[in-house]
Amino acid sequence: MMRYINAEYVKSIIPRKSRFDHKGRYGHLFVIAGCRYYIGAGKLCAKAGLRAGTGLVTLGAPESVVGLMSSGLWEVIYFPLKDTGEGFISEDGVGMALDFSSDKEAVVIGPGVGKHDSTVRFIKRFIKEAKVPLVVDADGLNAVGRDVSIFNERYCGTVLTPHPGEMARLLECTVKEVQSNRLDFALEYAKKSNSVVVLKGHNTIVANPDGEYVVNPTGGYGLAKGGSGDVLSGLIGGLLAQGMSPYHSAVAGVWIHGMAGDLAEKELHPRSIGASDLLEFIHEVWKILDPEPYRNED
Repeated sequence: MMRYINAEYVKSIIPRKSRFDHKGRYGHLFVIAGCRYYIGAGKLCAKAGLRAGTGLVTLGAPESVVGLMSSGLWEVIYFPLKDTGEGFISEDGVGMALDFSSDKEAVVIGPGVGKHDSTVRFIKRFIKEAKVPLVVDADGLNAVGRDVSIFNERYCGTVLTPHPGEMARLLECTVKEVQSNRLDFALEYAKKSNSVVVLKGHNTIVANPDGEYVVNPTGGYGLAKGGSGDVLSGLIGGLLAQGMSPYHSAVAGVWIHGMAGDLAEKELHPRSIGASDLLEFIHEVWKILDPEPYRNED
């Protein structure tokens, strides 16, 4: 019998806030994302981290494209990373990225970083050595490929967010095989990688290494657009930065992401919904989860 996420469960696990709090109480998320070809990925991810309620978000990107990525994204801090000279993150900057991340509450790595050889080496070393909870998405997963030992070497929490194609590559099987038995494949890779796995798609599955899992009922085909996954990884990372466990961050993140899509479909046709539209409906989801934010405060 499938175990589905519902609003009451998400309400019970989300972080509590107070009118007396400040930004330092709600974590600092470091997003490592983007390259010359995928400027928007980092912007979507960082903005979603802010919408999740994170106190601070820093976007690390190749130094040659930081200026382009900063346009219209006023609330985010920027951390230029060493550049290959071709608009990709260089492995030469991994040391400074590791140092910068050391006092952050969470890191998202991978959205839109591309597949340059130097970037792949940067990602592998960063994942191995980072002493902070991670969300690994998109090209971050592609960089790791079949080397599951990289995740097993980590002692901090890790969330992996593959779509079916990425899961097929990670497990050396076909997309058809993954889709025919999504739950078993998600549970298998969660155990193998000692990570929380978010297998995206219709009825996204969140699986824990210990065999715990839930299925997400929210979201329609309006989410099947480029950039939607970047919003999801930012939401999960933002919740992780606020002190939630990797599993609860993933559970809440996928439900909020899907519900934002459901609410968007009430005003926009699902055919025309874009990833950036989701950002504008996340605040409506928080109204469902936290309708009286200052109730019972002096």
